[in-house]
Amino acid sequence: MTDLFLSELPVAITVSNKDGNILYMNKKSAKVFENYGGEALIGKNLNDYHNPVSRNKITEMLSENTTNAYTIEKNGVKKMIFQAPWNENGEVMGMVEFSFEIPVEMQHFVRK
Repeated sequence: MTDLFLSELPVAITVSNKDGNILYMNKKSAKVFENYGGEALIGKNLNDYHNPVSRNKITEMLSENTTNAYTIEKNGVKKMIFQAPWNENGEVMGMVEFSFEIPVEMQHFVRK
């Protein structure tokens, strides 16, 4: 049922277990990572596709149950990346990454 809502969302959603094995990719995620195999990445390990600095960050996030957020720009497209551990009964079970395009110039509101 969950996939019904997430499958075609214009946000790349990638889910891994605590060992780094990819468990789920929605359609956008498969498209974003098509040069690496797309849906065929399910079952593969994140560590095989990240540099040592990124692998250390993933390990830190999983062990400390912390999030990581940043923006990137590639080929004129700016994206927001948000990574967070997912938990089951209070135990870290893996990581979820959300990646979506944002405007290069973006409004920012401070609400009170």
